[in-house]
Amino acid sequence: MAALARIKHPGTGRDLVASGHVQNLEVDDAGAARFQFLIQPDDPGDLLKVARAAVEVLEGISEVKINVQLPQMAAGASPGGGPGGLKPGSVPAPTPQPGLLRQVGRVIAVSSGKGGVGKSMVAANMAATFAKRGLAVGLVDADIYGPNIPLMFGVQRRPDVSGPKGQEMIEPLEAHGVKLMSLGFLLDADQPAIMRGPLISGILKQFLEQVDWGALDVMVVDMPPGTGDAQLSLVQTIDLDGAVMVTTPQEVATGDVRRGIKMFERVNTRVLGIVENMSGLACPHCDEVIDVFGRGGGEKLAKEMEVPFLGRIPLDPAVALAGDAGAPTVVSAPQSAAALALDAVTTTVDEQIAAAV
Repeated sequence: MAALARIKHPGTGRDLVASGHVQNLEVDDAGAARFQFLIQPDDPGDLLKVARAAVEVLEGISEVKINVQLPQMAAGASPGGGPGGLKPGSVPAPTPQPGLLRQVGRVIAVSSGKGGVGKSMVAANMAATFAKRGLAVGLVDADIYGPNIPLMFGVQRRPDVSGPKGQEMIEPLEAHGVKLMSLGFLLDADQPAIMRGPLISGILKQFLEQVDWGALDVMVVDMPPGTGDAQLSLVQTIDLDGAVMVTTPQEVATGDVRRGIKMFERVNTRVLGIVENMSGLACPHCDEVIDVFGRGGGEKLAKEMEVPFLGRIPLDPAVALAGDAGAPTVVSAPQSAAALALDAVTTTVDEQIAAAV
């Protein structure tokens, strides 16, 4: 406590103990220090890191575990999560662990440069396609600010928590043969996820290590758009088999994907390829294909960035109907144009992973 009290908040000038940032500190006989860290709106981004470092250097301290808390969680306004460290507002700070997800055969991230391009739709259908082929599949909804997987799979209830005190595990929900975990299961329908970077990273790591996934052949991770905390936390926490980038054909979308590809390359993560979504609408009256968002932008970008082009998914009313009905398109309309294209994309992704082994 004395070491933490020596750290002054650069904005307020108060120390971390007096300001209430540090709470419930305890140290066991083995030297493991644990405490809660209450994030405040005016905190600098490195304040948590400074606090951790101050404790780690103390004589007799073997490890430091920090539960990061939002102010509303500390006040007791839980959105309905499980016990103690399993609430979405109280999550462990990310620390890479070797051997995490050792029962998972392959981990595939589905990402995009910007929102609204169909990334979650591709992730959901890819997971459902793998499940239809008889594989054990898990789907992690890492899109913290826009968790759409619960709606797309028609599941809205809260997951159960099991296990002895201090070793609790979240039981993933399941639909259409896919095990699911999403922040959307823990929040009320109209509750926004107002979180800083450390919380996003902590929740993602919690979904990976505190969910009882069991043995899986493949895990699909639906990433948030962009190149932020969730992407960096994922590649720092587990070994990805690769990332699938989703875009629409127009330049405003492909330009953002270009940045996303370079981000994954800089953190030594293989980009499995690019999927071009919303690529043409077949007119139901004249069979003419209307290129609403242009055509070929994804394939052109794949050639430019020297990554595989995984395929095109057409604009199809079946996709919208499936998402609202709580069943992925490959399940609810397996013979639709979009479902057939999504099945082919999943096959190509599988081939890309196999080719790298």
